[in-house]
Amino acid sequence: MMYKKILVPTDGSEFAKKAGKHALFLSKVSGAEIVAVSVTENNFVNGLPLDDEIYQLNQILKERSEENLKEFDELNDDDLKITHVIREGSPARVILEVAQEEDIDLIVMGSSGKSGFDRFIMGSVADKVVNSAKCAVLVVH
Repeated sequence: MMYKKILVPTDGSEFAKKAGKHALFLSKVSGAEIVAVSVTENNFVNGLPLDDEIYQLNQILKERSEENLKEFDELNDDDLKITHVIREGSPARVILEVAQEEDIDLIVMGSSGKSGFDRFIMGSVADKVVNSAKCAVLVVH
């Protein structure tokens, strides 16, 4: 199958970097555009007034998202077209929203590496995306 658009969520982890390399390869062979998304997960401050400390924390989280996207760009040896998206919210929800908005054909993402109790309580982002995406999803372990 030829892909037109591939979405790659990145959080700077080794899992995300491995997935990014796969996505770049698939983009190169298919000519697909890549949409790289980094999610600023700051749900713990939703609804709170933005005092200076919370504002500074939000800025740090956004800067980290920008760094994640720059690290992803460094993997791009072939000068492939990459669109950056930074959003706030729940990672799985944001990934699914961007996939729908951008008319994505394939999501390539790393597994989170969670296991045991953490995975039972929170679930993994990859599991949520695989179970809800309207397009193909490749999870790289």
